[in-house]
Amino acid sequence: MKTTVSTKGQLVLPAELRKRDAIEPGQEFEIERLERGRYRLTRREPPRNEGVVDWLLGCPEKGWFVPIASESTDSL
Repeated sequence: MKTTVSTKGQLVLPAELRKRDAIEPGQEFEIERLERGRYRLTRREPPRNEGVVDWLLGCPEKGWFVPIASESTDSL
């Protein structure tokens, strides 16, 4: 698949690849230079549970998420 670097130095991933791999705007990638003219682009996975608190707080039905009491771990 072919793409072009813009005048701003941006590289566009073709729509077919974005759709196939569910790549969303703002998704982060790592780029690694392997050798002159060869690069590796790898999608960075967000930390697990990133955004869960925001999702819970944004729930339209308030009061369904109730923290549960648990034993203290101080004595462990």
